[in-house]
This record gives sequence, C-alpha cells and structure tokens, in this order.
Amino acid sequence: MTRVIRIAAAQMGPTQRDDTRARTLGRLIVLLEQAAEAGAQLVVFPELALTTFFPRWMLEDAELSAQFEDAMPNPGIQPLFDRARALKIGFYLGYAERTSDGERFNSAVFVDSEGTIVGHYRKVHLPGSVEPIPDARYQQLEKRYFQYGDRGFKTFRGNKKLGGAIVGMLICNDRRWPEAWRCLALQGMELLCVGYNSAAYDPNGGDTESEELRTFHSTLVAQANAYMNACWAVAVAKAGNEDGAGLIGGSCIVDPNGRIVAAAKTVADEVIIADCDLDLCKQGKKKMFNFDAHRRPQWYSRIVEMGAAAPIDGDI
Repeated sequence: MTRVIRIAAAQMGPTQRDDTRARTLGRLIVLLEQAAEAGAQLVVFPELALTTFFPRWMLEDAELSAQFEDAMPNPGIQPLFDRARALKIGFYLGYAERTSDGERFNSAVFVDSEGTIVGHYRKVHLPGSVEPIPDARYQQLEKRYFQYGDRGFKTFRGNKKLGGAIVGMLICNDRRWPEAWRCLALQGMELLCVGYNSAAYDPNGGDTESEELRTFHSTLVAQANAYMNACWAVAVAKAGNEDGAGLIGGSCIVDPNGRIVAAAKTVADEVIIADCDLDLCKQGKKKMFNFDAHRRPQWYSRIVEMGAAAPIDGDI
C-alpha cells in the first residue's frame, strides 16, 4: 500500500453575511471538483466553511439559528457528500454544530473517500468573549455562541485510499497551542488538518499587529508544530474582506521537517496541491522526537496543573 497521498488545501475567499447557503455550497463543490481533477485524494476546507464568520456580530433568534447545522450531513449539505463520494475523495469540513440537546460547538468532520464520517472534532481553545465590547463595530463572540469542545484530542485512521494515515484535527485558535498538537502526536499522528478564520488586522482600529505579522504567526505555528511532532500539516484559511472585516490567507501544506511544500498566493478561492509521503514522518518519530526514548513527562506536570502563569514575587 502506497503511503503517498495527494492532498488539496481548498482555501476560500470571503463569505458575506447575505450569501445564501446554496451559493456557498456551490463554491465548495467547485473547489472539490478542482481538487479531484488535480488528482487529490483528500480536500481540507476552512473553519466555518458554510457561513460567514458570524461571531463578529451580536445575532439573535432566527439569524443566529440559521448559522448552525442540526445534523451532518443534512439535506442542505448532502450534495457535497454525494459529489465527494462520486469522485472518491475525502474531505475535512468546518461548520457550526447544534446538537439535539441544543448544545452548540465550533466543529469539524473528516469524511473518508467512501463518504463516511470517520472523525468529528469540537474546538477546544475558544477566543473572544461572552459579552460584547461596548461601541465596537465588530466583535469576537465565540465564547458566547459556542461551548468548549468536549471530545478532547483524538486521532483516527484514514482508509486505504488515504494511505491509512493517522489523522488529527484542530480548528483555528487550537493551532496556536502546542499542547493540542502534542496530545495528537502522542497517538502517532501523521497528518494534522486545521481550518481557520483569522483576523487580518484589528477591525476596530488597533494597530499593534499587521496583516503581514498575523499571517507570519499563522504560518509559523504550522511549520514549528509539524516539525516538533514529525507530521504533515494542512492549514487552510477563509480569507479576504468579509463584510468589511479582513481575514488572513496563508493556507499552506507543511512537511514533517517544517518546510512549506505548497502555499496559497491569493486571498480568494484557491486550491493548492501537494503529494504527501506519510513515511517521511518516520525520521522525526524515530530520532529527534522519539517520545519513548527522550520525553521526561515527570517534569511536565505544570502543563496540566496550572491554567495561568504563576505570579513573580518582587521587582525585577
């Protein structure tokens, strides 16, 4: 069984607040077909791929409810699953999930080349706030609209067409937290899929971080964590000017040495492709990052015992 799989990162340009679900789904299917035409066996879509980044607003009632999926798939999304199954191509898809109990999560599913959901992840590291910032034009209300993910960091194995890859999933802000990657790598992860919607600048006028710096940080965490966990990483943006608020691009595919092997050139709908040899993970897993030989977990207890930095006594 070959362990080289062709992966597509399907970056999306902006999805506006008044875009219909049918229009957005049509864009996803076009990207899927472009990836399949290029020979890809797996397509990775962004976080919240079916909607605009709605946590930037205070939404109520019907408009808020319309952002969520009560099942995955459902009749409105089924055409994407059907087309992927016909093309024999797997995919990762980020979306807003509402459970039968009314719980709401920022979620992603991993669907294999037979159209079966084999992985389901709920975002753990939620940024933003519960209450809106007074007088701000745009908000970051993920903590208001979503509950913290309750499924932890679990890996799963892709089918034969996907090289039997050991796969992990994260969503957006999760990628900035090395603990998440390491929990997955301790389960043998060979491929990390992560979609994101990350602000290109402070939409309320702050100037401490530029779009260039924020894009650099996004790329940095993919490269560093892919290297330190000896895995492939596919990081995929929803990008561009979305209802007046900018989102970074920078979608990329990174090898287990931390090298970028494919990168988006735009902030629009764009497919990038890379042939990913899963056996390249072996070098790091057997040598520099051989966890069994080199880790010393007895000294790592602070990571799980403390949620915040300890205060420093005295003046510096």
